[in-house]
Amino acid sequence: MTARPLTTHTRAALLMLGSTVFFALMAVLIRLASKTLPTYEIAFFRNLFGLLALLPLLRRSWPGVLKTQQLPRYLLRSAIGVVSMLCGFWAIGHLPLAQAISLSYSTPLFVTIAAAIFLHEQVRLRRWSAVIVGFVGVLIIVQPGSASFTLGTLVALSAAVLSGIVAIQIKQLSRVDSADTIVLYTYLFWVPISLVPALYVWQWPQGIAWLWAIGTGVLGTGGQLLWTRALKLGDVSALTPISFMQLPIVATAGWLLFGEGISRWTAIGAAVIFTANAYIAHREAQLARRAATSAPVEAAKPGE
Repeated sequence: MTARPLTTHTRAALLMLGSTVFFALMAVLIRLASKTLPTYEIAFFRNLFGLLALLPLLRRSWPGVLKTQQLPRYLLRSAIGVVSMLCGFWAIGHLPLAQAISLSYSTPLFVTIAAAIFLHEQVRLRRWSAVIVGFVGVLIIVQPGSASFTLGTLVALSAAVLSGIVAIQIKQLSRVDSADTIVLYTYLFWVPISLVPALYVWQWPQGIAWLWAIGTGVLGTGGQLLWTRALKLGDVSALTPISFMQLPIVATAGWLLFGEGISRWTAIGAAVIFTANAYIAHREAQLARRAATSAPVEAAKPGE
């Protein structure tokens, strides 16, 4: 019997699942690398090896992929992205994995706010209500004023805020440039920008730490490419729930590799944030269909 070809929806779901697994594994490698390498250096290696993994994939679009008139915008987007990356990587290296990833899911909440401020998008009551519900989930995880509150959670939230700003910048850049051009110039700026702080704390990786460093770059680039292609094929509201599979993967890895449990409050807060994000993604997809445009990418993933 001849195998039936996969439907577009199935292909999109598989691509999103692959992206989710890649990003989850990247988070695990960041934690492993953090045992022996400074955060600044991990970010640099993630960008360097990510660029090396990306270049062969862009050979078909060369040299047209280099054409752009937005270099100053790329510089700003990349600088903000590196700061977001450093905050996110620090959180993954120093907070419980499940908590760090759960807080990263608050990025779409900040994207909605930033879209209203910078893009003057009209956000109606239902989406604002979802944003408020999402922030309730953040408060459940962070628990300000309690004995379990740590300043490290504010670093994770800073990464989410900056990722939200980056997502808006990607939307602006995509009005003129292709996705390949955006990704290429991001990496070309990321590598030298992230090298500067890394030089102040430089120490050469030893032994298996090289594998962790290379793996973060390869998995990060692979996850981004799969994420982008999934959203080109499928509906963001249908694919968003799949991306939340990252949490049980990293929670399991945290338990097996680092002896971490997932707290009740982290699980409850993550569920609340997930519900809010799922509704925001659903509304974004509805509005995009009405405007006859493709649904936007609603979250910058770790290291994006």
